[in-house]
Amino acid sequence: MPRPHFLPLRVEGRLEAVAQQLTDNHSASALIVSSSVNMRYLTGFTGSAGVLICRIDGSVLVTDGRYVEQAQAQIRDSGAAVRIVEARTAAATLDAVVAELAHDAKIGCESADLTVDAYARYVSALGRELIPLSGLVEEQRRSKSEAEIERIAFAAHAADKALADARDLLVRSMSEPITERDVRDELEYRMRRYGADGPSYETIVATGANAARPHHRPTDQQLTEGDSVVIDVGGLVDGYHSDMTRTYLLGEVDPVLQTMLDVVTEAQSRGVAAVRAGELPSEIDRICRTVIAEVGFGAEFVHGTGHGVGLNIHESPWLRAQSNEPLRDGEVVTVEPGVYRVGLGGVRIEDLLLVRAAGSTTLTHTPKDSLCLQSRQTI
Repeated sequence: MPRPHFLPLRVEGRLEAVAQQLTDNHSASALIVSSSVNMRYLTGFTGSAGVLICRIDGSVLVTDGRYVEQAQAQIRDSGAAVRIVEARTAAATLDAVVAELAHDAKIGCESADLTVDAYARYVSALGRELIPLSGLVEEQRRSKSEAEIERIAFAAHAADKALADARDLLVRSMSEPITERDVRDELEYRMRRYGADGPSYETIVATGANAARPHHRPTDQQLTEGDSVVIDVGGLVDGYHSDMTRTYLLGEVDPVLQTMLDVVTEAQSRGVAAVRAGELPSEIDRICRTVIAEVGFGAEFVHGTGHGVGLNIHESPWLRAQSNEPLRDGEVVTVEPGVYRVGLGGVRIEDLLLVRAAGSTTLTHTPKDSLCLQSRQTI
């Protein structure tokens, strides 16, 4: 399926904004960017080998001969103001980075991404310690541009379309053997057919007792009447992710499963209604947990309520009790409460939301009513 015409992913001003923060807030003149995701965000470069030096008086990308032509093209298309230096070996890369930083007295690094070994090599070669400055670029990535939002929304659309098709497998599981892997494979095939580059993450299909594991990996377990089926699926488009979860009940189920689905659906609905720029993530988490706890399932809600989505499937902001920095306009977040009972199964409902001042726009549109599955059995 052909994709729509997206806005170009331009990055003008991003390097300069990070460099300005270095100078203004950290008295540093340079940042060694080792995260490939952050390099992509700042320059448009998608190669798997490179080191980016971000600084106020001119940024530099050091990469090897496999990626020079690619880097030139991608940086030209993105509008990044960055010079490219070729280094053919790992040792040459280190030498090039050290040469570029020879006159920088105070240098930051992405300590959450840099290995201990790489840090030691830099310190030894430079003759000075590096300042841990993880989160600087991630903070800038929180609010999305219109070009980024287009891609996330299209990835969500591909997942919606794929799940609409794959629900037929759930209906067929009432009368023929269908496994978790069968459903996963169908979803991932369909997402590609609908224009995604592939899955955003390892698709979760969990049925029966497996559904009590929030991050279960699909197996040859067959879908069986009387079980819940948790499907957590997302698409990937130009590096941007989507994320969605739906839970289906197969035929007549234990009344506890039905209650779990009802309460999670209500909690998720209230959480979604609270999402807007200026709201505290901790308040959205509190709203969802209160609904679930009032019915007696509080101890079985074992993860955070949501997270940001973008170039990473899990990124800032985090919707959990400890998160007290207000949501911002342009962020893309999930709201995904769940309840999991060992030995019985689990329920999770998740939507992807674009944060706006007046509320939020839902980017995932697959129906949540479990009857949408049962009604298909009569067709």
